[in-house]
Amino acid sequence: MGLASAPCWTLSGFDTLDAPALYDLLRLRSEVFVVEQACAFQDLDGLDGRAVHLQGRVAGQLLAYARCFPAGVTFAEASIGRITTRATARGTGLGHQLVARAMQAVADLWGLQPIRIGAQAHLRHFYESHGFSDLGRPYLEDGIDHLEMMWKP
Repeated sequence: MGLASAPCWTLSGFDTLDAPALYDLLRLRSEVFVVEQACAFQDLDGLDGRAVHLQGRVAGQLLAYARCFPAGVTFAEASIGRITTRATARGTGLGHQLVARAMQAVADLWGLQPIRIGAQAHLRHFYESHGFSDLGRPYLEDGIDHLEMMWKP
């Protein structure tokens, strides 16, 4: 199954997000991480202002999203987080496009360097397909099993 049309990708600093774009990304994060995963957690963690926000839209609808950080914000290395696709877009390859674009955004913005993520454990093979390796440091976050994973150039 594919998408009706190719996504339009944008990268935005927090200060350049307009109110509708901010609403869309917070709504998507809430739909997936709070409602779908039945997980009450503090999504608004104070880090959005330090992130570059990658958005993938089709026909104006936000279908894919990730936060990109330079080294030293969430980990010693550069990082990508809040990686998500709308449920209706899963199985289309959009998630793979999102991760590839986020990795490229990190390289374009801050240079080619290692990227560390905190991945939900059930997505281990998905991230391994993008070259991430499990660091063998499993942890529980908000009731969900996670893994620290690293990609090295």
